[in-house]
Amino acid sequence: MEYCELLDKADECEDPYMRMAYAAAWAVSVYFAFQRTWKPFNPILGETYEMVNHQGITFLAEQVSHHPPMGVAHCENEHFTYDITSKLKTKFLGNSVEVYPVGRTRVTLKKSGIVFDLVPPLTKINNLIFGRTWIDSPGEMVMTNLTTGDKVVLYFQPCGWFGAGRYEVDGYVYSAQEEPKIMITGKWNTSMSCQPCDQEGEPLPGTELKEIWRLAPTPKNDKYQYTHFAHKINSFDTAPKKLLPSDSRLRPDRYALEMGDMSKSSSEKSRLEEQQRAEKRVREAKGEQFTPKWFNLTDAVSPTPWGDLEVYEYNGKYTEHRAAIDSSNVADETDITSIEFNPWQYGSSSSQ
Repeated sequence: MEYCELLDKADECEDPYMRMAYAAAWAVSVYFAFQRTWKPFNPILGETYEMVNHQGITFLAEQVSHHPPMGVAHCENEHFTYDITSKLKTKFLGNSVEVYPVGRTRVTLKKSGIVFDLVPPLTKINNLIFGRTWIDSPGEMVMTNLTTGDKVVLYFQPCGWFGAGRYEVDGYVYSAQEEPKIMITGKWNTSMSCQPCDQEGEPLPGTELKEIWRLAPTPKNDKYQYTHFAHKINSFDTAPKKLLPSDSRLRPDRYALEMGDMSKSSSEKSRLEEQQRAEKRVREAKGEQFTPKWFNLTDAVSPTPWGDLEVYEYNGKYTEHRAAIDSSNVADETDITSIEFNPWQYGSSSSQ
């Protein structure tokens, strides 16, 4: 969501092909973060993340499955809604790992009602054991306008010898009749530009290459290799009042790492993972299944290039929950950092 203003522009744009160009640039913009090779914390089942105070959005994510790991999210502002069901599939190749984005991403523009479907390329983590670890995402990204049949096809160049071709992205916006309309080119770690083209894919005379996305300035020598936005989403400044106790910011291992206490971070991580295993044992003993709070499993099965995907949908309960809080006249003076992290189905004492 760092550059979600591109979706705002897509919603406001009257040209159907430029609309897709803006949406495609948004989809490419997330890849800058892929240069950061540090392993993230594994989400805890039931863990959530809420975000407000950025481009007018309300964002909610929830971890709905641990094995296989599945996360779902819903985001909305006055211009668009964003819904994703994500289930990663991996293949170990010795000194590298291929990560297949088995998922379904849908963006709906509110002004026109147009729905976009996004299929990203796979991601490859290189030199996992030996050498300097680096990440590449070679292959095609396809964004389809499910309303009109128009689509964007972008090709992420694989990294060649001595880094040749790395970061480069090229492609076109195509009409439903598969005619190229707009050429898109750039680098996923810097900027993306576009230009109207003829049926041969060549730039139209009298037109110029127009930059539609550029990377925002990043902190110098940041010890976590974060962008300013990454610091923003980890902070409590983007948290709504009465934050859910299952929110990622409240994880004691994450907070200890932020404070520079590696030993405590490691021990807290182990404690959370053991508590998660304890919850699983309780769940199995009761003969129960985990039930997400904010998303429902549908009957829909979405085909992807890497296998079928069961789809979750936003159930609207969070909107009701947040509206009730926002309309309350009761002052909330709770120190948000004092809230105990609690994503547990059976309460925080389930491991006892």
